[in-house]
Amino acid sequence: MLRRYELTDDEWNRIVDLLPPENTGKQGRPRKNNRTILNGIIWIARSGAPWRDLPERYGPWETVYSRFRKWIDDGILDNIFRLLSLEAAPQELSLDASIVQAHQHSAGAKKGGLPMRLDTAGEVPAQKSMRP
Repeated sequence: MLRRYELTDDEWNRIVDLLPPENTGKQGRPRKNNRTILNGIIWIARSGAPWRDLPERYGPWETVYSRFRKWIDDGILDNIFRLLSLEAAPQELSLDASIVQAHQHSAGAKKGGLPMRLDTAGEVPAQKSMRP
């Protein structure tokens, strides 16, 4: 059963080779499954929830967070999301304009100022009492 925000089998198959091997040969507790960890990272990113609210099915939030930081530092997540976004259909992409910064004066002129018109070069503005 595919849960909300989780990778499909097709998406997983396209990126599985970009992730480090799960079996490192080191002794100790076996590593958590890469797909489970990545689905936990995606769940956090898509839901906007804090790390501590990560559902238990993804493992301890500290484990998911530490793998997230490691994969960010190693450039692994950049490669994964670049690959998936290159293959996405335009209707699957989402652009968020909340990060676009505009100059402080881009909102318009001061209140009460004269309107700017490009076709009025050299004209003298009408007196305030004669404006519509």
